[in-house]
Order: sequence, then C-alpha cells, then structure tokens
Amino acid sequence: MAGDGGGRGLNPPAPPALGEEVPMVRSFWHRRIGRRRFLAESAAAGLLLSLPRGQTEAAPPPSILYHVMNIPSHPFTSPSHPNEHAGVNALLELMGQHGDKLYRSESVGPLSGPWGFIAADDVVVIKVNAQWKYRGCTNSDVIRGLIQKILDHPDGFSGEVVIFGNGQGWGSLNCDSDPDGHYGDTTQHANANDESHSFLYLVDTVFRDSRVTAFLMDPHVGTFIGLGDHTSHGFRIILDPSGRDTISYPCFTTAGGRRVELKQGIWTGTAYSQNLKLINVPVLKHHWGAKVTASLKHMYGILSMRDGNYFRRHFDDLGRQCGLMMATVKTPVLNIVDAIWVSHGSLFGYPPETTTRVNQLLASQDPVALDYWAAKYILYPIDKNPQHHPDFAGVDAWLTSARDLINARGGLWDPDNAIYQGNVTKNEKSMLVRTRNMAPFRPIAPVPSFLELLLHD
Repeated sequence: MAGDGGGRGLNPPAPPALGEEVPMVRSFWHRRIGRRRFLAESAAAGLLLSLPRGQTEAAPPPSILYHVMNIPSHPFTSPSHPNEHAGVNALLELMGQHGDKLYRSESVGPLSGPWGFIAADDVVVIKVNAQWKYRGCTNSDVIRGLIQKILDHPDGFSGEVVIFGNGQGWGSLNCDSDPDGHYGDTTQHANANDESHSFLYLVDTVFRDSRVTAFLMDPHVGTFIGLGDHTSHGFRIILDPSGRDTISYPCFTTAGGRRVELKQGIWTGTAYSQNLKLINVPVLKHHWGAKVTASLKHMYGILSMRDGNYFRRHFDDLGRQCGLMMATVKTPVLNIVDAIWVSHGSLFGYPPETTTRVNQLLASQDPVALDYWAAKYILYPIDKNPQHHPDFAGVDAWLTSARDLINARGGLWDPDNAIYQGNVTKNEKSMLVRTRNMAPFRPIAPVPSFLELLLHD
C-alpha cells in the first residue's frame, strides 16, 4: 500500500510516501515501558525466552479480555464523586490488578505505572457511535465515567480529551439525529439513564472544563486534503494502486487548539508529536450487513465513505477494511465494548423492544478476540439469532479477514505508543478472559464477619 507506513510490530516500515517524511517528536513517557510489561509481552513481538529442554519456540501470550458483569443500573452513587461510574471503575481496577494500567506514570499504583496507556500530556480521542440515538449510540454514562478517570491522572492531566464522532453526514453529538427518517423525529435521546445527557451535554454541562472537548467530522465528510494541509478539517486518503486498500483518516483541529492528524500524530507546526491516544468505545448491536457491530466495525467508521467504496466495505471487503484501520491508521490503546444496553433487534437502538439491558463492559487491545467473545457470549444469548454467533459464515468471514490482514502486517505490537498486543486471534484457546461480577454477594447461610471481605473481593 503506497504511503501506509508499513505494518506494525518488528517488521521494518515501508518507505513513506512523497511528502510524508516528517520528523517525529517523542517525549520520555512515550518511549518507556516497564520491565514487567516487557517480559510479559515480549513473546508477542517474536522474541524468544528461556524454554524448557526440548522446546524450540515460545507459545505467544494469550489475548487478554477484561469483562465486568452485573454493573448497577444506577452507576453514579457517590455524591462527592458524581462522575465516578461503578462499571468503568471496576473495569479499570480489574485491568490494573493484572498489569494493564490506565495511567502512564513514574508513580506506581493500582491504575498507574511506567507501562500505562495514558500519559498526563496526551491528547485522548474517544471514538463514540454518534450516527444514531436512543440505544443505537454509545452509552454516554460510560463515556462520562471514562473521561473522569482520565482527568484524574495522578500526575495532573494537562492534555485534552476529545469525544469524537463520524456519522458519515448523519451523526450528531447532541443525540438528536434522524438518519433517513428512521426515527421520524429530531428530538434528543441519548443512550443514558437521563436521555438529555448527550455527548455535548457532557462537554458543556457536566465537565465544563477546557480539557474536555468534542468534534464531529460529519460537516467535513466530503472534504479530502493533502499531506501539506495542516489547517483544514477533512480526510486524507491513503491510496492503493489496486484500489482495494484505499482508506482515509480524519484530520482536524480540536477546540483546545491541537492539530490531530490521526495516522501521524499531533502536528506541532514543524513536526509530529506522538502524544495522541485513541480509545474505541462501540455499542454492541445488530447490523444489517455485518450482522454484528463491535470494535472492528466501529473503528472503520472513522474513515470517510465518500470515496466511493461504501458498498464494498459493507459486504465483500468488510473484514479487510476493518483490519486496515486498526493496523495502518491508528491502533486504539483500548477497545471497550459498551454492552450496558444491547440493541439485538436493530442497529437503530429503537424501538425499545429491540433492545435489552445486560449491564456489561468488555475491554481488550485485541479487537478480533473482543468481537468474537462479545458476539458469542453477550449478543448471541439474548435471542439466539444464529447470525449473531461468531461461527456464522458471514461473521466468521470478516473476523478471519481482519485477523489475517492484521497478523500479516506484523500484528499490533507498538510499545512506544502503549500497544502491547502482538498477533490477534479468534481462537478461544488463545484468549484469557478475566471477569469481575458486581452482583451483591448473597450467602445461603450466615457468613462470619472476618470472611465477609474475602468473599466480596
């Protein structure tokens, strides 16, 4: 692919396209990972460790998934910390217990360490589904809790959190869209306990903080810009001579004045800084073409469909296009599947009978494993629709295609940018799922008080 920068991992990058040779600026924290994290993940980069006699190669580490279930339906319970979401907190704590820390910091704590995901000066783009409303868009209560945790960085957060959407001309961060008249109204209906709590409501009312902003690409979805344009809002096309792998990525200037060019980083005026992190937060739901929407499908929604490849992307080449966005544009430091409400009967999240409240969150750096597991164990059990099972031919085809493309390009391994996932998988034997059940403990018989804490932990 011309100008795609090559695959990730330890493979040498391909020469950049003409005009793309721009110096990179990396701060200390964007180079460093912890020794424990390096040892745990080095096999994913193809490095050999000491092996028992008779073995010739190390098995790759499993793809780790973090799963929180039985999240309280009313997750904001602390008057003194009104934006603390019980489910988001539980997810991040579970991750931290097993070495995946939210914060990159010299200060080692339950959620922090030198191998963490988010540095104090990062620009964090949170990709949400803003094309639809009701339960067809990302749950804004979850986004509220996630933003609060980022702002609570132990080193003092000096960067910017950007709620980002691209509804291909149909979207709204105010949760009042009506694509093609599917809803029949333009009233506001956020996917939240309070439907007035849209993504813009979070920015303008809940946080009211210059570090929290929003950007919608819809007004610019038909604008394509060149490599030398660092001021216009629009998309850059990564051209492929065959036409098969032509994709695009957004470039925009945030309300905080940061120039985000998603593939390259943050443009400083003379160079690119790598303090740009992407968090991908799809809502789990049915899709008419892909059958399942989760992290892969949501990620390729970042590009512009105005390049003439809409139908091919939705059918013949779905998995490959998803894989290209993950492997060649920007790999999310974290994919979080929002399964608070699952829209099993429609992609619109409406009418209510097509949705089910399951109160779960699922996260991983492996988008293929994440989508496989979410489809099989969260979406499919709701109504046993065979098209929602990952072994269904259509779903299996795009999962396989995405996996094969990502792995052929060296996997996702990029420790400089806090990506510790090597190859991706749809094989359950290569997945390690860590689950926290938040359901209150109800003993059959009275439990001695000295055991109660252990049983709740």
